[in-house]
Amino acid sequence: MLASDVDAYRVIDTDTHVIEPYDLWTSRLDVGKWGDKVPHVRFDEKLQEDAWYFGTDRVGAAAGAAQAGWHQYPPQHPPSLSVVDEATWDPTQRLARMDQYGIWAQVLYPNVAGFGAGKVLALGDPELMLACVRGYNDFLTDFSSIDFKRFVPITALPFWDPALIENEVLRCAAAGHKGVIMTGEPTHWGLPHIADPYWDRLWAVCQDNGLSVNFHIGSGDMSIFDTAYPPAGLHTNYAGFGVQFGMANVRVIANLITGGVCHRFPDLKFVSVESGCGWIPFALEHLDWQWKNCGVPQEHPEYDLLPSEYFQRQMFGCFWFEKGIEQTIAQFGSDWLLYESDFPHPTSMAPGPASSAVEPREYIATDLGHLPEIHLRKILHDNAAKLYHLD
Repeated sequence: MLASDVDAYRVIDTDTHVIEPYDLWTSRLDVGKWGDKVPHVRFDEKLQEDAWYFGTDRVGAAAGAAQAGWHQYPPQHPPSLSVVDEATWDPTQRLARMDQYGIWAQVLYPNVAGFGAGKVLALGDPELMLACVRGYNDFLTDFSSIDFKRFVPITALPFWDPALIENEVLRCAAAGHKGVIMTGEPTHWGLPHIADPYWDRLWAVCQDNGLSVNFHIGSGDMSIFDTAYPPAGLHTNYAGFGVQFGMANVRVIANLITGGVCHRFPDLKFVSVESGCGWIPFALEHLDWQWKNCGVPQEHPEYDLLPSEYFQRQMFGCFWFEKGIEQTIAQFGSDWLLYESDFPHPTSMAPGPASSAVEPREYIATDLGHLPEIHLRKILHDNAAKLYHLD
């Protein structure tokens, strides 16, 4: 395939992030009421960079996730948004970069509040917590409004309260959002297990409204960072974190299946985001074997499918750099595969002086272009278009 042929597929990039502007919350919330408890950016004198703060607590570097095209290897990062690629935060520039990369549409995820909105719990005030989640969702609606055909907003959840969840899902769906992002490890935040019926209200409202539930890696327990061996080096340890986070989503997949969530909600769709895909066929083969070996059909005769069959009916995985995708397809087909770029994160397909990445257009042409047409169209467009209700 030639790089110029990629546009014909109307590629849907199923995992990207919008870098939050500094005034996202201060322009939308009542600062007079809550003061500096409202998430805001100020200069960190010690680290010499702009940083997000919730009250007096530093949450993270303001431009830490805006790595696209940056000249330093991660985890080193830009000190402020003033020096990053404007496509990381400006919708007009983002569309231009998408055209350059051969991307028709992008699914949009957050950064600052966490990939499951868990960080807002540290605010402590339920009213402020809800206002922050709603403020972010309103921002994403505004960002996407420049072209709802090409931007796919995903709703952050006030996941600490089922009633609030339902109200926010319905509010955002009416505004054009196409799915929700949920932590895969709610127990980390002191909430019930992901398979507990406590969450059935969330599953039901999403199933009833045709909204996927998206589990981005790194949405709960972040203690992987504490397992590093410091003498190995800053960059070496960071390289190890990515693969550990990605394959950790096996816990989410296994718990949704073994906990009966897929069985109880047969029309609900789940997405494992930024986790890669090559390991998933093995994980499902392993789970199928253990399922039978451990007597699950006797313990739960109501479960009418094997784990791999529940997955094939309801789940998806995203990949962005893997070679040998044809081997994964040979094992498990292509109906569950979604292409992503992770723009503009440190692991993204956004080339720069300090990156081994190539542009999505080049990767698709070189590493996917040889695939049979029926699989290529599913992976690049059709699966995502159906999942997120796109043209």
